[in-house]
Amino acid sequence: MPIKQALLPLAAVFCLATGAVVADPLSAIGWLQQTTTTNNLPGTVLLEPPVTGSALQPQIIVTPLEALVTPIGLVSPSATGLPVDLWRGSRPSTLSRLISQISVQDNPAMQSLLFTLLLSETRPPSGTGDQLLLARLDRLMQLGATDPAQALAEQAGPAQSIARFQRWFDATLLTGDEDRACAALTAKPYLSPKYEARIFCAARRGDWQTAALTLEAVHALDLLPKAKMDLLDRFLSPDVFELAPPLPRPQHPDPLTFRLFETIGERLPTAPLPRAFSAADLRDVAGWKAQLEAAERLTRISALNPNQLLGLYTDRLPAASGGIWDRVAALQRFETALNTTSPDAVAKTLPGVWQAMSEARIEVAFADLFSEQLSKVQLSGDVADLAWRVRLLSPSYETAALTLPQDSRKNRFLSALAKGTPNRVAATSALEQAIEDGFSEEASPPDDLQRLLESGQLGEAILNSMFLFEQGAAGNLSDLSAALTTFRAIGLEDTARRAALQLMLLDRG
Repeated sequence: MPIKQALLPLAAVFCLATGAVVADPLSAIGWLQQTTTTNNLPGTVLLEPPVTGSALQPQIIVTPLEALVTPIGLVSPSATGLPVDLWRGSRPSTLSRLISQISVQDNPAMQSLLFTLLLSETRPPSGTGDQLLLARLDRLMQLGATDPAQALAEQAGPAQSIARFQRWFDATLLTGDEDRACAALTAKPYLSPKYEARIFCAARRGDWQTAALTLEAVHALDLLPKAKMDLLDRFLSPDVFELAPPLPRPQHPDPLTFRLFETIGERLPTAPLPRAFSAADLRDVAGWKAQLEAAERLTRISALNPNQLLGLYTDRLPAASGGIWDRVAALQRFETALNTTSPDAVAKTLPGVWQAMSEARIEVAFADLFSEQLSKVQLSGDVADLAWRVRLLSPSYETAALTLPQDSRKNRFLSALAKGTPNRVAATSALEQAIEDGFSEEASPPDDLQRLLESGQLGEAILNSMFLFEQGAAGNLSDLSAALTTFRAIGLEDTARRAALQLMLLDRG
């Protein structure tokens, strides 16, 4: 058979597989169009493409393996300013340790930076598996950011491994979106080796027979601790245990245990539990007081949008007095006064609401909500000074720094710091001197962080800088200077200024 006819079926299959539409299938292979005389050629000689006319090495295009890994994250690099290869060159074990151990409890600027690192679209170091992704998910849950944790796990593909699924499942249990996770578990039971999860999901999807048979097998083979089997018994047969005394409360419940207790009508209080459980109180099934307490707890760590907190604060009139009810009343009075644009009304209510927000340690969220309106009210005296400092804690701190309410050395220092030039005002305390050293034009990052930056290990350098800032805020002021210098060298000028302003203005003693 002639060669051209022999290759025709093969070329047709190729075109069908690739979706190409070609009038002549063989036209996809250029060298087959060449006319070659085959007369008088030995039968063993094959028809070959022309040999290269030069000895030059052909051009080779090299693509790093990292470029083939899909970035995972909820915020694009264009929004965060961080590159997709943020973690390049670092060991996943080192990154995971830093992510899990860095404390951001008392500084909202550090909290915001950590969330940016965890949620930015980035690729893991080449060939490192899921270690870094799981560390990101675990820290989001530890911070109470269950919705972002769920979304990040979904983007990564929660059904690709048992570890991913477990974190996704836990997050959905606390956000109230467990039906999606249960559907995935029903389709792929191997994703969870936990019998209680399979029983819960079978019941959630209306398959009570499968749930009951599985629980019977668990009882027969004694596959779970007695406390869990008792809980599952009440979950599947609530009528049988209607008059039974409440079950003992577990000390360290997981999200599924928490939801099972909720389902049988014995809801566990979230205050003693890890922060992630507070997200469950934001649902309508919780009372208003529980919602308020959960919102404050999550706002304190920057895991909740301040507007959501404001919505809860102003949802209705306080039901009582004392504690959180006093904070609700103070904020409602202040908001009413602010809406009137009356300087006298604002002057009367601002000190009280600020004291209330300071007690809850949510001053920065308050500043984010009301700084713009405060800037439009003409105040005087100590109240004007207080309003100015509130504005310094907001994203518009640079605008606030342009006008001083009172010409004092402290205010001049704060204004200079907000502009990024604290060295223009003489420091009078060790903290102010450390901040000035951190903003010195001659300062450079510590040698170990400089080496990380020079080798392209940007993410690890930022995490180590955050660790230095934590130590500096605790009293090691040389570390504070080093952290501020490194932030500025990296390009995190806004983070450096806001973090330093918060150290100066927030009472975290």
